[in-house]
Amino acid sequence: MYLANPTQPKAVTTADKVFEQIQHAIVEGDIASGSKVSEPELAKYYQISRSTLREALNRLEKCHLIERKANVGSRVVDCTIEGLLELYITREALEGMACRQAALNMSDKEIVDMKAMLKAHGQTQELKDGVAYYQEEGDLDFHYKIILGSHNKQLIDLICGQLYHLVRMYRCQFGMNSPRASRAFNEHFQIIQAISDRDGELAEMLMRRHIAASRKNIENKIAQQKLTEFNDKK
Repeated sequence: MYLANPTQPKAVTTADKVFEQIQHAIVEGDIASGSKVSEPELAKYYQISRSTLREALNRLEKCHLIERKANVGSRVVDCTIEGLLELYITREALEGMACRQAALNMSDKEIVDMKAMLKAHGQTQELKDGVAYYQEEGDLDFHYKIILGSHNKQLIDLICGQLYHLVRMYRCQFGMNSPRASRAFNEHFQIIQAISDRDGELAEMLMRRHIAASRKNIENKIAQQKLTEFNDKK
């Protein structure tokens, strides 16, 4: 299942449906990062007019999944290390604020449901083995639910409408295995407990630390890879 912006109506027009289908294909890697977008081929594949396709592509550009350049055309964004690190810095600020807002606005039932979801996450074999912590998108994704729990339409639009699927794309591109799997899961529990206690300041701090730790883990991986490549060349 793939999602549109939860603040927007569900897909009803042909452009809506094509937008979601192409979005899903890009996120899952069925349309490769960095690949050129051929409007004639896509229009033929989806059996739609070029004007309908352009409407879908305009929305994909707003989601930062494709980019357009003069005299070059449209391309799927490249998944670069620099882009990933910039995305994590942005997430740290925005999701930290979403956490603070969730502590103020999330209902008791939403908090109970979040805790139940985390317990279900804890039963996955990959997490028990401490090798990966994979969350299905949308209502089974801890971060997504926190953002919705903020009940702040501007934050929801910024993160879910413009950044969420870009984050998913990077996750698919770079893989889910992480030595932080168990620790990240425990950090999620600490965050939801702070929200349950209605401590917005603590919730924001914990979320920012959580995302910053993930970014640091990525930076360490990059440094190790570069060192390995350097040694291999000797």
